[in-house]
Amino acid sequence: QLQLVESGGGLVQPGGSLRLSCVASGTTFPYYRIGWFRQAPGKEREGASCIGYSNSSTSYAASVKDRFTISRDNAKNIVYLQMNNLKPEDTALYYCAAYRASALREVCQLNRQYRYWGQGTQVTVSS
Repeated sequence: QLQLVESGGGLVQPGGSLRLSCVASGTTFPYYRIGWFRQAPGKEREGASCIGYSNSSTSYAASVKDRFTISRDNAKNIVYLQMNNLKPEDTALYYCAAYRASALREVCQLNRQYRYWGQGTQVTVSS
């Protein structure tokens, strides 16, 4: 069982930055692939980014590529999502989610079924 807790959301002006954090419980954290998803009111949930075992194994949706950076610290059981140059269309409830990989170096996939989900943190981009 893995528990995920997000933090770091808030209100920011267009062009601003925020860093979201996702802290996970459990002793086999490196085996878990972590994804950040978001859902805006009236819209379907969208996968924004995911990360494999290391910071060199990442994937991004086209809508956030070159603006968002995902990273993880396996010693602290934490995954970050650094969001720069935020736009009003980035406004959403952001969730971190996880699934357990079969092998340590297995890459992450945004379109996989994620078994564990956090409660979400709200990000609002508005002037």
